[in-house]
Amino acid sequence: MEDHGWIRRAQRGSVDDLERLFREHWPRAYRAARLVTGDDAAAEDIAQEAFLAAVRNLDRFDRRRPFAPWLHRIVVNRAIDWTRARRLRAEVELGEHLPAAPAAEPDGDVFGRIAELPPDHRAVVVLRYLLEYTPGEIAQLLDLPRGTVNSRLRRGLDRMKNGT
Repeated sequence: MEDHGWIRRAQRGSVDDLERLFREHWPRAYRAARLVTGDDAAAEDIAQEAFLAAVRNLDRFDRRRPFAPWLHRIVVNRAIDWTRARRLRAEVELGEHLPAAPAAEPDGDVFGRIAELPPDHRAVVVLRYLLEYTPGEIAQLLDLPRGTVNSRLRRGLDRMKNGT
C-alpha cells in the first residue's frame, strides 16, 4: 500500500509524503467527524486536530497496520468528546438539555436520523455503515468489547427505525 511508503518517509521527515497522507485521508476523517458531531466547523477542527495528533505520534504508529483505522479512532473519539462537552456546556449555560435534533425528513433521511442518535450510538453507526468497518474493527478502534459495539449498533438502528 502507498500509505506505508508515505508513512515511512513521513517518519523520516518528508513533508511531501505527509501532505500525501493528509490529502488521501482528509475526506473520510472530516466526514466521520461531521457525521458524529453534526457541525461543519467542529468537524473541520476535530479532523485537523486528529490529523495533527496522528502526525505527532507517527513514530509510534505500527506500519504493519493500516493507517485509516488508526486515524479514524482518533477522529471519532475526539468527536464523541466534543459532542459530550457541547451537551454539558449547554446544560450548564441553559440549565436544561439541548433541544432535540430536527426530525428526519419523511422520505427517510438517514443522515437526519443518525444526527438524532446519542454520540456513542452515532459513532458506531457511522463507523459501521458509512465508513464500512466491521464490528470487530470498531471494537478495536474505540477500545470497546465487541458485545458493546453490537448492542450500540442494534440500539442505534432501532432508534433510527422507530424515530425515538
